[in-house]
Amino acid sequence: MRGMTREFASHSADATIQLGHEVAPLLRDARLVLLRGDLGTGKTTLVKGIADAFGAAEPEDVTSPTFTLVHEYHGPERTIYHIDLYRIETQHDLDGLGIDDLVRDDTNLVLVEWGEKFPRIVRMADAEISITRAGTDGRKLRLSTGAHK
Repeated sequence: MRGMTREFASHSADATIQLGHEVAPLLRDARLVLLRGDLGTGKTTLVKGIADAFGAAEPEDVTSPTFTLVHEYHGPERTIYHIDLYRIETQHDLDGLGIDDLVRDDTNLVLVEWGEKFPRIVRMADAEISITRAGTDGRKLRLSTGAHK
């Protein structure tokens, strides 16, 4: 992927879902995307829009994978894997998720929350989306592609 950075703003959960729709075409060639942001900043809400844009899931069917670790959504062209590494502490546990295998398949889009905990995941990333709070309800999103390759 060619390197670029784009910034977006959101003022509601619905607007964050819409941003997922806007960001999805920019991720067409990505295989692994880091989703960075504090708890409650809207990472899963953004995934709702991305999965919907790829025809893989309706927004209401996308939930946080905090306890299940991996959610899988099948679309006509891409399978979306939404992975949460918040509770993963060791390289052994990380290896058990099979992220390397998922990334090898170019029909998969792997969206990883808390991937910054593992330098190898950061190096594998084709893109990174950082979400920060902006006031009470606002969010700022920054999409960077090609930064880690």
